[in-house]
Amino acid sequence: MFSGKYAMGALFVCALLAAALPSAPHAAQGRPLSLPELALYQGDDREAILLEGARREGQLTFYTSNTWVAGPVSQAFEKKYPFVKANVWRSDSKSLLKRLSEEVAAGRFIADAVETSPEYVALLVRSGILQEHLSPELKAYEDEAKVKGKRGVYAWTNREIYIGLGFNTRLIPAAEAPKQLKDYLDPKWKGKMSIAGTTTGL
Repeated sequence: MFSGKYAMGALFVCALLAAALPSAPHAAQGRPLSLPELALYQGDDREAILLEGARREGQLTFYTSNTWVAGPVSQAFEKKYPFVKANVWRSDSKSLLKRLSEEVAAGRFIADAVETSPEYVALLVRSGILQEHLSPELKAYEDEAKVKGKRGVYAWTNREIYIGLGFNTRLIPAAEAPKQLKDYLDPKWKGKMSIAGTTTGL
């Protein structure tokens, strides 16, 4: 099964796990590694094995629900690994989960890495879609940021989003604007509020 990851700093390094072919050699045992074995492999030749597989595969596919991450991260990745083409597909979290689930159900393992909202990552973990993995980059993340499995991690949090409340200054004087969440319960705001939809990534 392919590996989906919720990460940024080490995201594409981990994505190489899915790009490396199962025929990559294991230095100690001299036999091909399966993908689950490779995902958890921590030998000194780990990076060399991943790079060999990445060169043979030539591309990886990254699904994300984050608007700003797709371009800069894929460009930085291709600059570091010019022999691998980074294919990026961006959509809102709900559509991403639907597409990923349908592909897996059809036996089409297209995505190598996934970055999306925590609640959708939790659904992916419960569905068994994500591959447990290990990476030296994980040392940079606190334990509470990791979704751990029996031997590795399924995902990790790379960012936090602070959601703010705003108001139209042309319609509401600052002195009358809500200051706390409970202020929004005032009946005078009924029919005058809106909330961002899933297409914004929230």
